[in-house]
This record gives sequence, structure tokens and C-alpha cells, in this order.
Amino acid sequence: MDLFISQIDQALGPNPDTPEVHVQQGRNAELPSCFAVTDLAFASVRAAAVELAALGGAPEVTIDRRLTAMWFDMTLRPTGWALPSAWDAIAGVYKCADGWIRLHTNAPHHRDAALAVLSCPADKASVADAVADWRKSDLEDAIVQAHGAAAAMYDMAEWAAHPQGRAVADAPLIAWSAREAQAAPVALAGLKVLDLTRVLAGPVTTRFLAGFGADVLRIDPPWWGEPGVEPEVTLGKRRAGLDLNHPADRAEFEALLAEADVLVHGYRPGALDGLGYGPDRLHTLAPHLIEVSLCAYGWHGPWAGRRGFDSLVQMSCGIAAEGMRRTKAAHPVPLPVQALDHATGYLMAAAVLRAIRVRNTSGQIRSARLSLARTAALLTATGPRDMEGKKIIETPDDLAPGVEHTDWGPARRLKFPIRLGDVGPSWLYPAGLLRKDVARW
Repeated sequence: MDLFISQIDQALGPNPDTPEVHVQQGRNAELPSCFAVTDLAFASVRAAAVELAALGGAPEVTIDRRLTAMWFDMTLRPTGWALPSAWDAIAGVYKCADGWIRLHTNAPHHRDAALAVLSCPADKASVADAVADWRKSDLEDAIVQAHGAAAAMYDMAEWAAHPQGRAVADAPLIAWSAREAQAAPVALAGLKVLDLTRVLAGPVTTRFLAGFGADVLRIDPPWWGEPGVEPEVTLGKRRAGLDLNHPADRAEFEALLAEADVLVHGYRPGALDGLGYGPDRLHTLAPHLIEVSLCAYGWHGPWAGRRGFDSLVQMSCGIAAEGMRRTKAAHPVPLPVQALDHATGYLMAAAVLRAIRVRNTSGQIRSARLSLARTAALLTATGPRDMEGKKIIETPDDLAPGVEHTDWGPARRLKFPIRLGDVGPSWLYPAGLLRKDVARW
């Protein structure tokens, strides 16, 4: 864990205001994995907590390691209703002629792309039959070229030799940029955060910020939905809808940008530029804007523009293959949680908070770029090991007091693992449906 902490601290930069960090309970909690996934979880949450405490002047922070691991999974516990499945019926791993591939089909257009390439009916058995005739890399390329999302399974050595693996290895964990703007100081309470992120890392970032006072406004296009995780990641946020292809909606978006303090987005390299909001345009519209963004496979290299998700990156970078090898399983074995998403989300939150402190002390505007693949490199750099850990058994005491009245029904939520002294998060809004609110601060 110390290696993760030191590398994250190095990526964030010198911190003269580091508070005292206490580990509360579950010091030995360990999710089952052949990688140090719980250490990564704790180190990333610690980074966000330390930056939060330093920004608010808190002398100490307490982190519950056991709850930290639990918050890397679903945290909402419905009462009298059920969460929708997190996965589409077609999503999953399939055996190719020469290995394995994972299809990510939660978004309808990604599902349609995969089925069009495979020319088969939309049922798992038919997909499995069709996939079996393909070489894994050929099918991966075909689905990606059809604007779908898929990843062949490579082992760690193959990824290390791959041009994209090499590009990721050469990249910083957090890529900072800065410009001089002499911006006025801002506080986290009421900080205006414009959220253009989707499942899952970016929404984790903004959920954290919302819990400690930020005014988070999430924007989604009219056609987007992520029903499997909306109850999980919309906590604390207002949620509006805009179509950036329509002039009237663009005007509303630009008015929001002009007042925003922070923009968090997950657009692939070049995608935001294609909408007319490249760096120069953003700086013109919002000279004091802090921009923190992520992508799947990194910002440089042949796959920099590739669509990707946590489960796909785990296939590409050798995590699923190593899990399969060490457990002697008959199929790929991923991490027990989507740790790349969650860890990247907390690192992005730490970057936002550090950028606010820099702005407040120097007037300089910093922005940061992160990627799931680079977070994966942080995890795998410590090396695999034999399987350790076990499933964490939840108890009634793990639930926060009170009922969260979501748009789907009442629920309880797990206690949050971070406290600043005696103060924890306070989310103003329960989880709710997308595009429910007006696009206004």
C-alpha cells in the first residue's frame, strides 16, 4: 500500500498541508484478488480525503478501510424494490478460436454494433456460436471499427509489449497542465461543477465532491441511459439534459460553462474538440475553468481514441488473464470490483481539490488528465500474487442512518468511509433519474 500512496502523492505533487490520517477499522480487510486491489482502493480514497482535509484546514482525517472496499461496489440497499441489472444480457466474455474476448453491450448502440459484426440473433447462445469462429484480435478490431466496445484478453507480457501498453507505461498517473489566469479564490461549499461523465469513474468523482458541498450539475444527451448504475452514481447531483448538436442547447451549455468552476468529463481524446469545445474554446468561454478528464486507454498511442470501460481495460492489460491463470479457472477472472473505475474516480476528485487549492493560493489554473489504463498500470506494477482475501460480509451497522428517498423508491446506503474529525458527507439530493432538472445553476 505504501507504494501506491507514494506514487499517488508524487503524481499530485508536493503537499505541505498533509493532515494526520487514521485508519479506523478493517485494517486487514482484503477483497479476494491476485492483485492488491484493496490497497489501491484505500490509497486512492486516502488521496481524495487528504486533499479534502487540506482544502478545508482539517488537521486529521479518519478512513475506514473495510467501508472503503465496500464503497468500491454497489452501496445502495433498496427497500421494497430491486436494483436493475448492471449488465446487458449479451455483455460478457466469450471464447474465440484463439482465446477470449469481452463484449460490452450495456449501451444499445454498442450492442447493435457487436450484433451487426457477428450477424447473429440477440441471444447469448447465438453470440457464443458466432464468436467461436473469430480470432480474438480480428473480432476486437471489427467491433471497434463498427463503433462498438470490445476487448480481447491479453496477458501482462503481451500488454507490456503492445504499442498501447508501452504508451500507457510511459504516461504519468496524472497529466497536469497549467495556465495563468489570476483567478479569485473559491471554496468547496457551493463550488460549481459541471459533470459530463458517464459510468463509472467520473460519476464517482462528482458524487464525492457533491457529498462535501459542491454544486454538481450533471448533463446528459437525450438518448443516453445507464439504468444499471443511475441509483448508485446520481447521489447528490442535479441532473439535466442537453443535446450539444442543437444550437439552443449549445447556448445553454455555454452559459453554464461560463459560470462553472470545474468541468469533469470523460470524452475520448478529440471527442470534445469535435463538438466545438476544444481547449481554446473552453478557455475563451470560461477563463477560470478547472478541467479534469479521463479516458479508457490513455491520451497517447494507437488506442488513445478507443472506447473502453473498466471491464474491457482489465481484459486488455492482463488483469483478467492473470486471475484466470492463478485460479486455474476455465474463463477470464477479473477483479472482484470495478476498481479501475473507482480508484480513478477518487484520484480525479483529489486532482480537482488540489487544483482548487492551487487556484486559491496562486491564481494559477490547473487541469488534469487520467485514464483507466494508467490506473491499471499502477495496480499491476506491484506484481501479481497468489489469491488473497475474502468476501466482506455486510452487517446492519454498515448502513448509514436514515432513508434515502430515491426516484425508484426508499433505500438505505452504506456509511461513507471518510470523516474529517466528526464530519462526514452530506448529500443534498437523493439518487434520481437522469434529465430530471433544469439546466441552470
